[in-house]
Amino acid sequence: MTDPTLLKIDGVSKSFRGLKALSKVSFTLNQGEIFGLIGPNGAGKTTLFNVISGFLKPDSGRVEFLGKNLVGLKPHQICQKGLVRTFQIVKPFSHLSILENVVVGCFNTTRDIQEAEERAWEVLKFVGLEKKALDPAMSTTTPDRKRLELARALASRPQLLLLDEVMAGLNPTEQIQIVGLVREVRGKGVTILVIEHAMRVIMGLCDQIAVLNHGECIADGDPRAICSNKDVIEAYLGKGSAFVRD
Repeated sequence: MTDPTLLKIDGVSKSFRGLKALSKVSFTLNQGEIFGLIGPNGAGKTTLFNVISGFLKPDSGRVEFLGKNLVGLKPHQICQKGLVRTFQIVKPFSHLSILENVVVGCFNTTRDIQEAEERAWEVLKFVGLEKKALDPAMSTTTPDRKRLELARALASRPQLLLLDEVMAGLNPTEQIQIVGLVREVRGKGVTILVIEHAMRVIMGLCDQIAVLNHGECIADGDPRAICSNKDVIEAYLGKGSAFVRD
């Protein structure tokens, strides 16, 4: 039987000048899942994304992707292996068009300009930006910037896509649209690890969830188990609160 594990986080720790941002964090992510990473502000979620994607080196622990340790590799090397991330603060190349921004992402797997442009058009159609493809990236609205960030990541043909608060700053209708898009991405065979603060969204979207608090993973499991976990409720929402699943 083939091992379904795509990503394994094993005892990852990271400190900044004595402040522990991550402490022995461990969980596994299986192929085909949408896996949520939640926790209060400052819990260590983005730090963990930075470790997984090679922007930070952990003090200890392993990050295994398809059975290979990624620790020590550069971000572009990790991206070329099929592990790609988006960023919480979207910063497109403002002097380029939307199309050109996505073409840049295509260069992760090809150097042929015609092939890159053809793929960029396909991705823009998928995320709903094809009619704005020639507009300057600096002119985009917040919802369109989120779609552009997703398009740039998809253009690099990821096996595992890390989404850092892709729905932040969106209204409920826009969030629903992005949720549908994320599900379509999974439908194309891409596994997803997502940081998100919109709890109704994360509980309805994810197959599995890990919860960070003060740099420690205090729980992981399916949404129902997370909803009923007393430690999670106290750490994330405070005593007397409860998660609500859509």
